[in-house]
Amino acid sequence: MIKPNGIIFADNILYKGYVLSDYNKHKQRTAVRNLREYIKEVSENPNLETEILEVGDGLAVSQIK
Repeated sequence: MIKPNGIIFADNILYKGYVLSDYNKHKQRTAVRNLREYIKEVSENPNLETEILEVGDGLAVSQIK
């Protein structure tokens, strides 16, 4: 649905640093798992060029190739 060279911004992608740690509390487990899956998808997708910025709670910037 996004045109070539379109940009996707995903804010709060690192969720208080939980996504990068071994954090495993039940209350946030689903959110952390989903954010990890999103990061994996946008990082490994050959149609996207993605940068993860560790600013605040994190920002993912993906551009469609």
